[in-house]
Amino acid sequence: MITTELVFVRHGEAQCNVDGLVGGPRTCTGLTNRGYAQTERVALRLTTEHRDKPFDALYAGPRLRLRQTGEIISQALNLPMSTDDRLDGPVHGAADGRPWAEVKTAADGGPHAHPDTPWAAGSDTWNGYLERAGRLLRELIAHHEGERILFAAHGETVTVAHTLLLGIPLGSPTGFTVSHGSITRWQHHLNRLGQRRWMLDRHNDTEHLAALAQEAVA
Repeated sequence: MITTELVFVRHGEAQCNVDGLVGGPRTCTGLTNRGYAQTERVALRLTTEHRDKPFDALYAGPRLRLRQTGEIISQALNLPMSTDDRLDGPVHGAADGRPWAEVKTAADGGPHAHPDTPWAAGSDTWNGYLERAGRLLRELIAHHEGERILFAAHGETVTVAHTLLLGIPLGSPTGFTVSHGSITRWQHHLNRLGQRRWMLDRHNDTEHLAALAQEAVA
């Protein structure tokens, strides 16, 4: 039997993604037209699912691309959206708005490369971010035990969920591909013996975006 279910939707493509910029709070200008189309496709898919087995709550982080993604899903599902500042992505400090290529060159790699060292002045460390965001996710799981929770999320939030629920040690070189508009689903199972475990039902599911990709090629 499935009890709690967590469904993460990575935001649609944003302009900062296209421009290759670190999309912190000062830089994020929201979704591109393609990002809106991606989010509308995922919202349509979730609407069908919501009719059969309704979601209990929808959360989004504060950055514009997350709020826009969440609002589209909220309207499609007629499900109120809660914005939680604690669901924001990593703090980028002085890297906000700079090209990722420059930031990674200066830091000798991305945030994961040196997980206990800030990648820019005033930024998080990668392990620090995982710890902070992991604590929030534990709180939300406890608060919504037995419910179906939907997130309009950063790709980093999906990594946090995997790190927490798979028990991956902090600082591990493991990484995950998380595409724009993708769906990742975790389910908490309770078997007939009273045993519980988290199971990853799907990761980076983009089936609903296949037609959009074909249109781009055409």
